[in-house]
Amino acid sequence: MANRLTTRQVWDEIGQELFAVLGMVTARGEARTVGVVYVVDGRKLYIGSDRDAWKVRHVGANPHVSVTIPIAKRIAFLPWIKIPAATITFSGTARVLSPEEASPALLQKLFRGMAEDETRLTDSCLIEVTPEKDFVTYGIGVSLLQMRDPNLAQGRVSVGD
Repeated sequence: MANRLTTRQVWDEIGQELFAVLGMVTARGEARTVGVVYVVDGRKLYIGSDRDAWKVRHVGANPHVSVTIPIAKRIAFLPWIKIPAATITFSGTARVLSPEEASPALLQKLFRGMAEDETRLTDSCLIEVTPEKDFVTYGIGVSLLQMRDPNLAQGRVSVGD
């Protein structure tokens, strides 16, 4: 029996998290990953960054990215028992935006109290990630016991409705 996920369930999980691993390719064709903090707005992920960060250069040179969102799993009252994280993974297209291209509401959501700091925003940019095709999941929408069975724990669902 396969995991019967819905697109909405996966987007809800993504919206509850804030940390992801962004995978990209350098100009030399080398794979790189970086941990990022993101917010969701309009079924896109937004990542704040310094304008001169290497991840911004890589995304600017090659917009094809992957994103993996780990979701910690724990047993209440037994936190010392290690359980693998559930994951949501997808490929997408990224683009670099200046703060002027984003709405004030998005800037506030992403940069919080720093959104009013003009100097900070001048040195910053946003990376917008648009998920494509399918979300590939493990451990989403299943119990901890079901996570032991890959056939039950794996899922795949379109990124759109």
